[in-house]
Amino acid sequence: MSDHSHEDDDLPVPPLSDGGFFDSPPPPVTASPATVPYRVLARKYRPTTLDDLIGQDATVRILRRAFELGRVAHAFMLTGVRGVGKTTTARIIARGLNCVGPDGQGGPTADPCGVCPNCVAILADRHPDVLEMDAASRTGVDDVREIIEATRFRPMQARMKVFIIDEVHMLSRNAFNALLKTLEEPPSQVTFIFATTELRKVPVTVLSRCQRFDLRRVPQDMLAAHFGKIAEKEGVRFSDDALSLLARAADGSVRDGLSLLDQAIAQGEGAGGEHHGTVEAPLVADMLGLADRGMVFDLFETVMAGKAGDALEISAQAYARGADLGVLLTDLLELIHTVSRLKAIPALRESRELPEAERLRGGAFADSLGVAALGRAWQILLKGISEVEAAPDRRSAAEMILIRLCHASTLPTPEQLVRRLSQSPAQAGAPTSPSGGGGTVAMSAAMTSSIQSSPVQSSSNSGGGDEPRARLRLIANGGVAVESGDVFPTPEPELREPRPSDVVLLHAEATTGAGEDERLSPPRSWREMTAFVSRMREPMLHGLLRSGAHLVRFAPPEVELRLQDDLPPRTDARLQALLDNVFPGAFRISLSRAEGEPTLDEQGAEIIALRRAEVRDQPLVRAILAVFPDAVVGEPRDPTLDDYGLPPEEHDEVVTLGGGDDVPDLEFSPLDADFLNEDDMRGGDFAGRA
Repeated sequence: MSDHSHEDDDLPVPPLSDGGFFDSPPPPVTASPATVPYRVLARKYRPTTLDDLIGQDATVRILRRAFELGRVAHAFMLTGVRGVGKTTTARIIARGLNCVGPDGQGGPTADPCGVCPNCVAILADRHPDVLEMDAASRTGVDDVREIIEATRFRPMQARMKVFIIDEVHMLSRNAFNALLKTLEEPPSQVTFIFATTELRKVPVTVLSRCQRFDLRRVPQDMLAAHFGKIAEKEGVRFSDDALSLLARAADGSVRDGLSLLDQAIAQGEGAGGEHHGTVEAPLVADMLGLADRGMVFDLFETVMAGKAGDALEISAQAYARGADLGVLLTDLLELIHTVSRLKAIPALRESRELPEAERLRGGAFADSLGVAALGRAWQILLKGISEVEAAPDRRSAAEMILIRLCHASTLPTPEQLVRRLSQSPAQAGAPTSPSGGGGTVAMSAAMTSSIQSSPVQSSSNSGGGDEPRARLRLIANGGVAVESGDVFPTPEPELREPRPSDVVLLHAEATTGAGEDERLSPPRSWREMTAFVSRMREPMLHGLLRSGAHLVRFAPPEVELRLQDDLPPRTDARLQALLDNVFPGAFRISLSRAEGEPTLDEQGAEIIALRRAEVRDQPLVRAILAVFPDAVVGEPRDPTLDDYGLPPEEHDEVVTLGGGDDVPDLEFSPLDADFLNEDDMRGGDFAGRA
């Protein structure tokens, strides 16, 4: 009774004829556009075969060859930036592994049919043997254990069980470790396909078990052509410049570009949903918040010409149209890179890789601008963009960057500075730079006059007057370092008159059994004594004395020193033995606890610091450092300084001692010695030693 009542409750099955219930005509089935869900272009035009992938020729070629040879790996690692087709490629591989063909007899293939049950189910994301997991939301060991457990069972419907794990780098460390053994020796019917945008976060132990494919960014020209084809299929026409803007904004990502194309199509529709005419670049630029490309070129032209007023007016127009001035500076930076590439690679002007505006106007800029000017503008913009991001008012910061660019474009480049400083004084002072550069010319003239006032005199018979011989050394980031010879020039050796201070060590090198009766002159100062140690070929002792010995008193024969604690023991005894070997009894080395003078190295470092400060105080150097804040002044090289970085010593009046041909001349006297008469020299102990 219950069964009968149950049968009565069943609803009648509609007839298979054209009639409806009770032979009434069926209602017309019309799908309203509002009831049909819209599929975005990124899903609607997702590639379904390897031939549909764009910009991944190497990956497609390797996968095709692997399917032909039957050498398909059991684990794949697909890496690349977002939107280049990692998950899409994984699904194509899964379909190729499980495709059975229209007749149901096919095997693994690189060109799946798309009509067999496996292909249809995988395309619809409902195949029971193709499992996709998002590692960003399932990162634990338990999630990986479920996968490992599932690998133990054979596929229910397909030939292979495929596990696609997206963003695999998000898995925890323990999850990776749990997967290692199964990944190394999976069952024959299991294939793993991993996708990641952060390959460096994947352990090398996992990478070594996978076949890796690097999916590249899609070139801009290929993206623009691809977007144009899809727009035609959608019944919309875009100009070439508009497609170029979309391709540049996509930054190599097909999915990002299709999302922007979807937005541009929606923005270009009329009230009735129909398109009238062509979608132009200004409409796309407004949508992206970009300045018009022609406006960027105009701004670059005015900036490089030093026209600050025109540059601010153009930036104001872009701001009024809704453009972000920070993005405008980024466009300028990109344009400088394009112009620099056109200058370095002239063949790009004939390539279709760049739009027409870049090839024509960019080529003109490349012909008129030098590498130094482009590099300087690049550095200013690179630093300025970060300043804009940190500034409280982006517009004010961007305008200050533009003013800085205009000012820098009028300044001479390092090469021009070198040429000016190497010219005659009249030419160096001539205002040859564009407007706004007069201040730098005045600095050059001031530097020239300061150099001329130094004691450099040209030879009277050379036929030339006093000319500055300034030398600048180019350093990183376009900076300039002034060599010390520019600020502290010295006369030519053949033009110098001999000075008493030039006499340091006289007559002979240290000789032992050299065959000549020549001897070294006794040192007159601690510096000469240290130099004497160097000439006696005692480099280790010489280094210890110049860096660790502090002179307390030098009054021959007494020499008092304070040796630093880190010096080896008996350093003073080694010095005493060396002196006694050449000058027996002339010197007596003793140690003291007094502070004493700084070491010779410390004195030399102080002199170098003073010279560097004098260089930085020069007007031209200050002007250069103001323009190039990253420049550094190199270590001055002053020829008047000795090996210790110290100026020549000045001693008392030189006394020449002579006792015949067999007595060497002694052209020195100790600083505290009295003048000697002839009797003293003949009868004294000092003459006997000589």
